[in-house]
Amino acid sequence: MDCTSPLCRRTATALVLGPLVMGAVLWLPTDAFAVFFACVVLGGAWEWCGLAGLSRLGHRAAYVAIVAVFMLGLWPIPAGREWLVAIAVLWWAVQAVALLRVRAIQPRSGPDPRLLPIGLLVLVAPWAALVNLHQQGPAGPWLVLFLVLMIWGADIAAYFVGRRFGRVKLAPVVSPGKTREGVYGALAGACLGGFLLGWAQSLGILETLLAAFVCMVTVLLSVVGDLYESLLKRRRGLKDSSNLLPGHGGLLDRIDSVTAAAPVFALGIVLMGKVA
Repeated sequence: MDCTSPLCRRTATALVLGPLVMGAVLWLPTDAFAVFFACVVLGGAWEWCGLAGLSRLGHRAAYVAIVAVFMLGLWPIPAGREWLVAIAVLWWAVQAVALLRVRAIQPRSGPDPRLLPIGLLVLVAPWAALVNLHQQGPAGPWLVLFLVLMIWGADIAAYFVGRRFGRVKLAPVVSPGKTREGVYGALAGACLGGFLLGWAQSLGILETLLAAFVCMVTVLLSVVGDLYESLLKRRRGLKDSSNLLPGHGGLLDRIDSVTAAAPVFALGIVLMGKVA
């Protein structure tokens, strides 16, 4: 295989990132995991500045510092993180409706200050959600890993089902490649994941059905997170948020699904009441 090809670069990057993420999730204590994912969020904050039209290095550095201070302030306040997660779930639910109603995208060239506070919510809420999940006893790291693998699996299912059976565009203006059939494939995979979670947690029938429902909603909102970043990139005429990761684009391109999925999954697990 030509190692300069996009597929080769994409595969090589995935082979590095996959074990790194899994190792950080399973082997790091929650404090260290919080720092690890905070670094990812800060890299995403730098790229978010590009989507918001901030080009000066000083402005970008200031915004990254604000995001860092926000996470640092939330670290000793678990209740504050829970509230932020709940607010993020409501915000993403609104976006799910709004994105499907987009009929045209107006290009933007100057700074868009409205995206700066939105970026705090979009970036910090998944950090808060994953930290809250990770610290939920022995099952915590495994729940985080389950979430990551479920999103990856849903992406793969959506791609292959959409490619084979896709006919109806999901949001043609925002992301022409996504189809409703692909989303159905992703939801089917999420449902299966919910049953596996119920089996692994020794849940009863009703609790397992609830777990399947939580997983399906999580994957559905992961698609919304992907669509939202696509909308912002199209406004700026960008293909990727950056070229940091060969074959994958930027950090935001890798965590866009997680930004929306993590809050709803964490909230769902809490509401299920199966993790202390």
